[in-house]
Formats: sequence, structure tokens, C-alpha cells
Amino acid sequence: MKDVADKTWDVIIVGAGLGGGLCGRALAEAGLSVLFVEQGPATPRQAENGQETEHEDPFARLMYGSWPLPVESTVNGETTTAYGSQGVGIGGTSAFYAAALEQPERHDFETTPEMPHPTGGWPVGHDEFQPWYDRARQLMCINGGQDPLGDPVTGLATPRPLSPRDAALGKALEGVGLHPYRAQLGIRQVEGCMECIGRKCPRDCKMDGRSAGVLPALATGRAEVLHGARALALTGQGRTVTGLRVLRDGAELELQGRAVVLAAGALASPRLLMASGTDAWPQGGADSSGLVGRGLMFHINERIAIWPPRDAPPPSPGPLKTFSLRDFYAHKGDRMGLFQSLGLPADYGNILYVLHERYDASMLGSLGMGREFMRIPALIAARMLGEARVFAGILEDLADDANRVRFDPDRPEMLLYDYTMSDELMARRKRFRRLLKARLKGVRSMWLNHTPELNIAHPCGTLRFSDDPKRGVLDRDCRAHDLDNLYAVDGSFMPSSTGVNPGLTIVANALRVAEAMTRRLKEQT
Repeated sequence: MKDVADKTWDVIIVGAGLGGGLCGRALAEAGLSVLFVEQGPATPRQAENGQETEHEDPFARLMYGSWPLPVESTVNGETTTAYGSQGVGIGGTSAFYAAALEQPERHDFETTPEMPHPTGGWPVGHDEFQPWYDRARQLMCINGGQDPLGDPVTGLATPRPLSPRDAALGKALEGVGLHPYRAQLGIRQVEGCMECIGRKCPRDCKMDGRSAGVLPALATGRAEVLHGARALALTGQGRTVTGLRVLRDGAELELQGRAVVLAAGALASPRLLMASGTDAWPQGGADSSGLVGRGLMFHINERIAIWPPRDAPPPSPGPLKTFSLRDFYAHKGDRMGLFQSLGLPADYGNILYVLHERYDASMLGSLGMGREFMRIPALIAARMLGEARVFAGILEDLADDANRVRFDPDRPEMLLYDYTMSDELMARRKRFRRLLKARLKGVRSMWLNHTPELNIAHPCGTLRFSDDPKRGVLDRDCRAHDLDNLYAVDGSFMPSSTGVNPGLTIVANALRVAEAMTRRLKEQT
């Protein structure tokens, strides 16, 4: 530990998830020394647990890879405290993700003739991002099919064959005029692969921040991980960050680096800047704009159970996460989003997990009453749904600076945020649901949610990039406008949430930023 603190690293990366892992890999492969600072402990590579745990002890939760403390959220004016979906440890939240890695469409980056962009456009457009998406697909070993409604993408491996039952479901969706294609997944084609959707992958078939990022970085011999270290604050003066204060095993350390990268996630990265207030930085780090932590976005989920035709073949082995559809991605000028298989059968365990999520976010959850009784409706629902597959429609969220991450100096370890669902979002949600209902007529389906459901695994936008330092925290290279050697590579950089899962965009951007950092750091030596 002393050696780690005595060394000046080329780059210190706070967090070892999808963005931090891939950025660190690119930097280490380019010849730079990299230190990953990770709050989670070192856990066995063979671990294959899911994120659901009954443990409330912070250390036990850390060992599972779950965020140790409850998250306090105020949503539509109602404050609840519940355990969130944020992961810790190597891989971060991506250790548990479903590996859905799809590219957004051109109108997600810039105004098109059919779709004006809500921010006027990202500072880096679709064409400039494209080679980084291509590189990301290569490193993440993505397999899947081409979207028949969109432009072809490069670098897709052939997916595993569908089971006959899921093939029949795909034909049924085509039969009502929809355009399903094989979901684009970051899962290597390894014999005996279990896909590990919603849980850690013990064999590294699933490409996440650990398998595709941190482990290749460590293999270069130029990267190390400091486990069990909680980032407290940045240190520095003027326009320069000199290092990072961390707490490990009850003792404070100050780590030294030529550059620091924030990759702790869109809820935790801005919190670190807010905790870094000094005489030199009275508002906190990199916050002359007053926008650190603001512009928080999620996605809204619409969950639907869909059954194969009644005469479909019986269940048999096959891939779990099967189809994506972009028939609902945009409609009459409305920004909507992807419709995708979640890779989950509507069985007891998965239904119970969803019910626990809803319970924990409710007033009853905050009072700690009745969680065990969720087993009964889960059992009833599982028997009703039988062999249905669960799909989710993703509805794009738009930035509102009133939606924000907060920091409480009296509770510095807590993740806190405020979020209000706007009238515009709720009106667009009604149109999205109406469109889904109309287009899914002719297939057996059932809605699984009626109230709006925030996808709390997709936070983004809280350190958005912009060419204008008054409208964003980061510049086009995701370097802080106020600090010459501070960067961010998690979902916090995104000025809009797009209509797809943020994973592939986070990877592509992390690789893009790593190249800019490498060039700048090598010019300085």
C-alpha cells in the first residue's frame, strides 16, 4: 500500500466499471501507468452471485458487489431510502448487467430533418463517434443481428441459434408487422456459456468492466488496483489536480497522479467533486458553471410479458436475451426508445426481484414493513405468466437541471438525488404506451407495470460535456473546463440519455477520451 502512495501515477481512475475499466485498458496498452481506485474489496474471480441480497451489513454487501449503503432519493417530492442497483468492485455495476450493447441513432447526437435535438446536439457528433463504436464492438466481442430498420453496423459476431420456441416468438412478432432482430450483446461465444444475465460471470464470457477492461489492463504490467479504498476528495490548486485522498483500512492516504479520471458512476462522480471544496475551489471541484450533479437522467421502463404462439414448440435450451426492436424508437417526432427482451423468463425468482425493487422504493420499504410478503404475489404471478418472456420498452429521458445529485457533508458516504418526472415526460410516456399497445395487438401479452418505473441502473448526465463552459462541466474531450487534468468517462458525460442502454456509448467514449489523454500526457513528457 505504501508503494502505491509513494508513486506518481500517469493516471488515477476512480472506479473500475465499464467506463473506467475500458479507459484504463486503453491507457495501459498505450504505455501509461494506471491506478484503479476501487471501493469494493478483492473478491474471487469465480464469484457468480447476483446483486439481490438480504444483507444490510455494509461489509457483507461490499463482498457481494453491492453498494454498501441505501440510496436516498426524492422522486416527485417523495423521499425514500432503499438499496439501489449500483455495483462496487472490479466491473462495478456492469458485473451484473445483461450486456446489451447497442448503438444510438444519429438523431440521438444531432438534429436531423425528422428530429430536432433537445440540446441542439452533442459537441461530438455521430460520424466522429462512429469509429469508437466500431472499436468498442470489437473489444466487447459483440454478437447479434442487424436492425432491418437502420443502417448496418460493423463487427457483429454471429449469435447462438435461437431455441425453436423463441424462433416461433420472433415469427409471431414479424407476423404483426414488427421488425425484431437478434439483440446485440457483449457475450463471447464460449461453449457452455450461461450468459450470466443479472449476475457475475465466473468464466469471462460476458464482457464487462472487469473482463474487457481491468483484467487486460493488469495484463500489461502497467496497471494496479487499490481495493477497499473510498475516495474522499480531490487535491490540488488552481487549474491542476495533484491527487486524490482516500480512506483505506481506517487510514487516509493521498495518491499522486498526473491526471485523474472520474468513473464512479453518474451518482458518485459528481458527489466526489462536491466533496472537494477548498479555498481554491469554494464551490467544489470543476463547478464554476454550477452544473456539477445537475441534469440527472434515467430511462423510463415499460415492462411487458409476451407469450410465444400457443402451438410453439416446448421450452428447450437456447440463448436467454433474444430480440431487440426499433419499431418504437421514434414516432411522429417523439423521442421514444428501444424495445428489448430482458433475457428473463417470467418465473418466481425474477418476479420476486422486481417486486422487491418496487417495494424498496415505496413508503412501506422506507418503513421496513412487509418485505417478506412479496413472495405470495410473486408466486401467483409466476403461475399466471408461465412461459412468457419479459420485454422492456426504454423511454428516453431529457435533462432538467432541477434533477440532481446532492451531497451532504454530514453523510458523505450516502448517495442522494432529487428527481421529478416532468409533464412532458409523462405525456410522452402515454403516447409510448399507446403505440406499444397498438403495435403488439395480435400477440399474447400483458403489461407488468402501470405506474412510471425509473430505470435506476441507467443514471447519466450529471457532468455533461459541452463546448460552452457555461452549459457543461466537461469539454468535448470530457476534460473539466475548470481543471486541466481531470476527466470523466462514466455516464455522467452524456447531455441526453438516448433511446438505448448507455453501456456501448460509455465504452466508445472511454476509448475516445483515452486517446486524447494519451496524446496530451505524452506531449507533456
